[in-house]
Amino acid sequence: MKIVVCIKQVPDTNEVKLDPVTNTLIRDGVPSIINHDDKSGIEAALQLKEKLGGTVTVVCMGPPQADVALREALAMGCDDAILISGREFGGSDTYATSNIIAAGLKKIGYDLVITGRQAIDGDTAQVGPQIAEKLGVPQVSYAEEITPGDKEGTLVVRRQFEDRYHLIEIKTPCLLTALAELAEPRYMHAGGIVDAYQKEIKVLGFEDLKDQLELDFIGLKGSPTNVYRSFTKQAKGAGTILNDLSADEAVEAIIKKMEERFII
Repeated sequence: MKIVVCIKQVPDTNEVKLDPVTNTLIRDGVPSIINHDDKSGIEAALQLKEKLGGTVTVVCMGPPQADVALREALAMGCDDAILISGREFGGSDTYATSNIIAAGLKKIGYDLVITGRQAIDGDTAQVGPQIAEKLGVPQVSYAEEITPGDKEGTLVVRRQFEDRYHLIEIKTPCLLTALAELAEPRYMHAGGIVDAYQKEIKVLGFEDLKDQLELDFIGLKGSPTNVYRSFTKQAKGAGTILNDLSADEAVEAIIKKMEERFII
């Protein structure tokens, strides 16, 4: 089985600050990491490889410095790494990004594609499903468990739902979006790190992919959407503490507060 895992290098959100003028993320000086859901996807792919055989290729779209994230994935045990990078791709929104990554996947080939559910710097959860639509393959999102199916070429996916879960049998080729809970990522080991920095990372640029691209939908100019504003989570107030009230008085006070806020 040829498994391809799509990852994103994201800023560590514990260190993120916002520019008060532009309302955009300040990325300078902020450490970058592999997106959490994506890293779980890598681990799930490696576990499937151990059960079914085959290869795991990791793909990242980004600037040249995304090389670091790809080498971390190689050190975890992935077989190959591919960077999709080009100035023409800069500023792409989710639609343009999925267009570009899908073009790369068509060139690479795959049986199974795993992406993270969503990226911590955007939280849209759109790119994975959009890739599947562009590839024309079935998809299962919110995967929290993946096991080989009884029939050849099938997988059984446990899909997280609001108050229950779905068990879905799906044929390959297909795409799954992984939750962080899907698998606990393994640690890199010393030998894996050494091997990772001896491997070549293939780069696919605009010229390599242009025949597969929707050329009107790449980069900033080809993005149907743009970020209007970014903001950090606001700290909640301490609230109001009412002491020494009887049960009836407490009920009356709560109802009054709810009426003031037009909740009831």
